[in-house]
Amino acid sequence: MSETGRLVFAGTPAFAARHLEALLQAGQPVAAVLTQPDRPSGRGKRLSASPVKQLAQAAGLPVLQPVSLKAPEDQGALRVLQPDLMVVVAYGLILPQAVLDIPRLGCLNVHASLLPRWRGAAPIQRAVEAGDTKSGVTIMQMEAGLDTGPMVEHAAIPLSMQETGGSLHDRLATVGAELLVDVIKDLPGKLTGATPQDPSQATYAGKILKHEGDLNWCKPADTLARRVRAFNPSPGCFSHVAGERLKIWQATPCDVPPHAPPGEILNANASGVVVACGTGGLRIDAAQLPGGKALPVAELLRGKGHDLLARGQFFTVTPP
Repeated sequence: MSETGRLVFAGTPAFAARHLEALLQAGQPVAAVLTQPDRPSGRGKRLSASPVKQLAQAAGLPVLQPVSLKAPEDQGALRVLQPDLMVVVAYGLILPQAVLDIPRLGCLNVHASLLPRWRGAAPIQRAVEAGDTKSGVTIMQMEAGLDTGPMVEHAAIPLSMQETGGSLHDRLATVGAELLVDVIKDLPGKLTGATPQDPSQATYAGKILKHEGDLNWCKPADTLARRVRAFNPSPGCFSHVAGERLKIWQATPCDVPPHAPPGEILNANASGVVVACGTGGLRIDAAQLPGGKALPVAELLRGKGHDLLARGQFFTVTPP
């Protein structure tokens, strides 16, 4: 990166850590790393360093953890580094214009969608939930708007009907890391060829709220199956039956007799638990009882799930 010079990396979760790792493996001169402050995690709620911080410390890189980048002192700490370029990947903090203006070559963002589709916080899950047939990564120049900057480069991949939020996350982390290294190797040329987004084609990937995981059996089975895949592994989908909260990890749409009441368990055997939906049925293939672990339904039915998930039982139905 001789023409690009000093690089500052900003990111927080595992997705971002994969990109930092690729930059380091490519020999890029990372001067410092920004990541969010340590957060409580686990049952003990102990402070835990982000995956990016852990990687940066292992590599001996300076780490900055401002609560916000709005404070003049935090902006000053970044300005002292005199970065030529800032790379931002799932950082989680808003970059004010004063920060965007610090690097000589501006700020690049790696976004996990084919912009302008799925701007916003949860592009990976929303793509699976919507039934998109393709996804990808876009590297863009950052500006004040939400994922609105000129597109420097992109890479697309096909999605299968078995894609989950977790599998797509891992695939895009690899694709994005490789794309980022390639872009930085030819950054002046890539910046020259940057193209503006078409705002008329924009869609928004809103932050996922925990209550969205509560399956509404009045909805079509196809819709519920996509949500189960999209929210696997996080935040996960669930429903209540006989007062117990069942986490649902794998499910498949299937045909059922017409006019079956939504939420009714129509069949329960080693092949799965079939639940009537607003349209069609959903076969639960893997689930998790409170205090247990995720298991194939065949195993659940050999234990406590035998009575809980019996034919004729009803899952709680959320009003449409």
